[in-house]
Amino acid sequence: MVITKILVNFIITITSFFNMTFDSAISSLKRGEFVMIHDSDGRENEIDMVVAAEFVTPEHIVRMRKHAGGLICLAIDNSLAEKLQLKYMHNMLLSSNQLDDESKNMVMGTAPYGDHPTFSLTINHKQTYTGITDRDRALTIKEMSTLYKKDSPKQIFNFNFKTPGHVPLLLASNGLLSSRTGHTEMSVYLTQLANLSPITAICEMMDSETYSALSVDKAEKYAKENAIPFIDGKELLEFSKVN
Repeated sequence: MVITKILVNFIITITSFFNMTFDSAISSLKRGEFVMIHDSDGRENEIDMVVAAEFVTPEHIVRMRKHAGGLICLAIDNSLAEKLQLKYMHNMLLSSNQLDDESKNMVMGTAPYGDHPTFSLTINHKQTYTGITDRDRALTIKEMSTLYKKDSPKQIFNFNFKTPGHVPLLLASNGLLSSRTGHTEMSVYLTQLANLSPITAICEMMDSETYSALSVDKAEKYAKENAIPFIDGKELLEFSKVN
């Protein structure tokens, strides 16, 4: 009986801690501010800076470029990807008649960390010039975020966006964390919790001293110094199972 009470109190304490952490992240996203997500040490073992796409400005792009340094991508939920009839890049390449069988051996089916990559097309908004400037990428990302609430998103997408471009699209798996536990799915899941359009700008955090991904210790220090909520992917997965 005593052990049962201790266990229940422990679960309540942990759940309360999780809720506080995720409430902080959700509030940050709603304000158009960053959160940081670590997937897990058994996966990519990387930390991404994440912001809701509907709030992206050139200043967000600058900060991701300077403080994160990885590839700035746009993650979109599966329902929008289906409406736009987007496909994963590896599937498009494998089904292409323009590649011979030998060349198709280059196509990555499963990444070293165990999942399929979520890359699709790379895009620019038609109003951009080169597409790579902070202003251009912010425009492309912001305009993509508006498609989620449109009645005819595919028509608007085909008219307003061009490929290839400078913003890689990442397609979240159907079922999100029950299907795949990458930054793509985790970031989209957080925007769903925040009742925002489930589209995010994400960027891996790199370490210019070690020439590798930023360590968890350094990332947590950066998060604390800059008042950015830090999300542990394993905890987010457990939270999603409970909630």
